Amino acid sequence: MLITLKEIVDRAADSDYAIPGFNVYGYEDIIPVIRAAEEVGAPVIIAANLPALKHMPLAFLAPQMLTAARSSSVPVCVHLDHGKDLQSCIDAIKHGFSSVMYDGSQLSLEDNIRTTKEIADYAHAHGVSVEAEIGSVGYTDPSIAMKHILSNPEEVEIFVRETGIDAVAVSVGTVHRMETQGASIDFELLQRIQDRVTIPLVIHGSSGVPDHDLEKLVKTRVGKINIGTALRMAFGYTMRGEMEQNPKAFDRVSLFQEPMAAVEAIAKQKLIIMGCRGRAQ
Repeated sequence: MLITLKEIVDRAADSDYAIPGFNVYGYEDIIPVIRAAEEVGAPVIIAANLPALKHMPLAFLAPQMLTAARSSSVPVCVHLDHGKDLQSCIDAIKHGFSSVMYDGSQLSLEDNIRTTKEIADYAHAHGVSVEAEIGSVGYTDPSIAMKHILSNPEEVEIFVRETGIDAVAVSVGTVHRMETQGASIDFELLQRIQDRVTIPLVIHGSSGVPDHDLEKLVKTRVGKINIGTALRMAFGYTMRGEMEQNPKAFDRVSLFQEPMAAVEAIAKQKLIIMGCRGRAQ
């Protein structure tokens, strides 16, 4: 069933679990993620980011995501990840997304508040949840010119109060596109942030978070934890193995089966680690 971010993340933040937001690129990872959620009886978030939309325009990707969500037996939020401006968020809302995330993290606090509030007002008028970021989670790839800035608790409080958003993404030590689980979470900073705000917190770049820290995060006010690289690695490395073992194979449908199973296994593992089993009610 299709559901908004607020409907599922509020409950998670108030309890001892968090919902993974999985970045998906098409049918081959949308379906494994939802199968994993159904198998463990968990709510789940499927998210389209800018690289996904560059590969497959919204008009093609949105129907796949929405059809899968509406036909699922568990709650599924269809989410825009790192929307770059007001128009990209409006486009996602018009295509049926139940949640959008605006990333104004590279802007001044004032400019970030101004655009985020505009997006939140529009989205809420259409029954859509809004996530936004204050502080900035950087990237392991130096060619991506994004500053890495830890969140300031006072600024987080001001940002949430002035924008009226439903969930706030904060920077407390993670980095996007980490291929190993070596991130170091500043739990003291996270505590100071959650002491100042009541809405759910969101952690981006969490493929690099060790499992024992994921288990600690879900006991805080964090309600959503983004996972992207871990799924892409599972799919890509398994696909490479399939092609190496079957050098004459060319039928992509047959080649996709093991990579899809690998994505499902990783998604299921993350859902269980984050305490989501049986939370679909």
